[in-house]
Amino acid sequence: MVKRSRPTFRQRQLGRELRRLREQAGLSQEKAATLLRYTDSTISRIENGQLPPYHGLRAMLDLYGVTVDQWDWYLDLYDRAREKGWWHAYGLLDAGYVGMEDEACRVREFQLGLVPGLLQTDDYIRAVFAVSPTQWSTDAVEVGVAIRRKRQERLTADPPLEFHAILDETVLHRRLPDVEATRAQLRHIARAAGLPNVTVQVLPSDVGLHYGLVSSFTIVSFPDRQDRDVVYLEHVAGALHVEKESEVAKCRLDFDRLAALALSPEESVALIERVADQR
Repeated sequence: MVKRSRPTFRQRQLGRELRRLREQAGLSQEKAATLLRYTDSTISRIENGQLPPYHGLRAMLDLYGVTVDQWDWYLDLYDRAREKGWWHAYGLLDAGYVGMEDEACRVREFQLGLVPGLLQTDDYIRAVFAVSPTQWSTDAVEVGVAIRRKRQERLTADPPLEFHAILDETVLHRRLPDVEATRAQLRHIARAAGLPNVTVQVLPSDVGLHYGLVSSFTIVSFPDRQDRDVVYLEHVAGALHVEKESEVAKCRLDFDRLAALALSPEESVALIERVADQR
């Protein structure tokens, strides 16, 4: 049985909202727990993403001064936090990146070493699995391919996901074992860049050293203004979700700076096509 390592994005979002409402009402966790007949630790767990019982949620909204005519948004968020996403069928955890991306309306990604998953061809996906230190079975690899294909449907869905990718030029020069597969991957990126909701920029090698060399990162934005941006970082030991607004704001600024250093979208596609022709 798959166990969740941490609450899902929607569960954590509901917890943050309940914490905000409690603080807005001028109640400490201890006071709220006493009035709700909860323990202090229960309130803490709920505010960190553990779902309360449905009637417990209604009691919290009432205690925190939310009028009944304002309940719908919170109850809808509660229902969404309880839903199982399509990724469950593939054995993925709720708390990972895929569920968060599925909720997004906009994704901005800076990549130092790999083609972003939303732009990968099947051959590229298989090649990435092949160089992983983990020994993946053939079936597991094909599941990985299917997951990325499913994610990529967002680029042509209605409404489509807005995607802005900045690629370090070295990404274009990393060869797959098969030359034709390498060309196909590059041309796939160029075609995707033709979608009205997709922007691809290349950061050329001749810009020299730049602050983007520290790390790849992804900024995820959501359609509801009450949902704050989240930064997703992958590292050798796992992954990290950054939600502190000051840190997220810095990442947004860094992304804008990298976009200003990069080639224009038109120049970037022309470069990608030239590299593909040279293979």
